[in-house]
Amino acid sequence: MNWQVYIILCSDNSLYTGITTDLPRRFGQHATGRGARYFRGRRPVQVVYRESGHTRSTAGRREVEIKTLARTEKQFLISSGMNEIAARKPHE
Repeated sequence: MNWQVYIILCSDNSLYTGITTDLPRRFGQHATGRGARYFRGRRPVQVVYRESGHTRSTAGRREVEIKTLARTEKQFLISSGMNEIAARKPHE
């Protein structure tokens, strides 16, 4: 199974990190209050980072790594080449 690590920008400008096998479904759960408790006091605005190709085990380890980063380090990660969202370019 292809696990993904993701970061969501929240309405209070915080960054939430999680893992899933289905990012659109998981974002929907967060948006409707059926996801993490973290979203009970804030709304998810958009997914700003995605990293796929993990097993459940490696995704969990990577999630912990990212959660221990300072905000500036997370922002650097979001703007890096590792971000599969940033790597996609719209067709001109």
